[in-house]
Amino acid sequence: MTFHPFAELHDRAVDILRENDRGDYTVPTKGLYPFQWNWDSCLTALGQRHVDEARAWTEIETLFAHQWPDGMVPHIVFHTMSDGYFPGPDVWRTGRPTPTSGITQPPVAGFAIRRLYDQAVDKEMARERALRLLPKIDAWHRWFYQMRDPHHEGLVAILHPWESGRDNSVDWDASFERVPTAGVTPYMRRDTAHADPAHRPTQAQYDRYIWLVEHFRGLGWDNAKLHDASPFRVVDPGFNAILIRSMSDLADLAVMLGEQSIAVDNRARVAVALAAFDRLWSEPHGQYLCLDRTTNFLIASASIGGLLPVFAAVPKARAAQVARTIESWSNGMRFMVASHAPSDPRFESKRYWRGPVWLVTNYMIVDGLAAAGENAVADRIAANALELIRQSGFAEYYDPLTGEACGGGSFTWTAAMVLEFLAYSAVPSVRSASPPKSGGSVS
Repeated sequence: MTFHPFAELHDRAVDILRENDRGDYTVPTKGLYPFQWNWDSCLTALGQRHVDEARAWTEIETLFAHQWPDGMVPHIVFHTMSDGYFPGPDVWRTGRPTPTSGITQPPVAGFAIRRLYDQAVDKEMARERALRLLPKIDAWHRWFYQMRDPHHEGLVAILHPWESGRDNSVDWDASFERVPTAGVTPYMRRDTAHADPAHRPTQAQYDRYIWLVEHFRGLGWDNAKLHDASPFRVVDPGFNAILIRSMSDLADLAVMLGEQSIAVDNRARVAVALAAFDRLWSEPHGQYLCLDRTTNFLIASASIGGLLPVFAAVPKARAAQVARTIESWSNGMRFMVASHAPSDPRFESKRYWRGPVWLVTNYMIVDGLAAAGENAVADRIAANALELIRQSGFAEYYDPLTGEACGGGSFTWTAAMVLEFLAYSAVPSVRSASPPKSGGSVS
């Protein structure tokens, strides 16, 4: 038998998925994140498909079982009680039958189920389960344009940095200054007991995170009120690109499954969103920028959020410019892709989303670049990611300068992305080897 150059990574990734499995959902990692997170689960399902297809569908179904009546899918579902994480359900107080948070996260579910369906070995099972999820994901997509695009601009806003998935990004700094800290109920963080405080958001940022939670709670978590009542309203290009890609994939899947009305509705939203999207482009930066909806100005912050739009169907010329920007960022970096421009004085190589490398964003960027024909850069990122894991293990995120593992360890979505990268046929060092096929059992 030919030795697979990454066989050990594959086996360790599978072990981590099993270690963090709680039956019908996974936790991102023990201790630091003891509940079910929204986009973590959807991306984790992509890794689970390499081990157990049915289990991958269950992951997403469990998340959507806790969708709110208005269509929102919350960013955390508190299936069990744990005092290892703050803020817990006693702070959110959303009144849901199973406690949840009151905000959402990047909507990758449409993309995830399209990929699960396309790669399915058991096509009949995939068809049945996709059909059950289609209307739920469609309702979530519709919710965004009802609640986060009240003036019908075609772009949706996030109202809390946690919604972006990039909690402490430099992108939010200026807008976040408008969020007060006075009057926040005294609290004790739990994250710094599990991870180096130097790798986590600052205390001042956390105070503002909690102020927003308490502010929204005071409005009864009424999504019809939250947008205009929030002092933080930012249009994130990465978030919008993920939504556009998920709507497009959901529409394509709906056509395959005979659900024409869902396809029509999602394609109509995609057309409006793409028409508005170019407003976020910055030629000097060679990427997209966030828009502060309060001031109506672009935010001069070059982050990975502005590179992620290659994941959506942006023009190939724009994708090519983003590829060149990624190449320029890689100068002097051991590992790709930093979550913030390394030339920016605000760059911090170890602090969460202010510089570190994350495999989930690498994965989406690779997918988008490959689709745009930028295969050389896509292959380089994918191969570099596997080398990073081989050097530093399955951490939450990594220092791009040294590869040092940061944040939580034995991280679920990192393991899932490794399985996906191993299956990515364009990686030169992997092309000649064959990891276990989708749907097969692995021991």
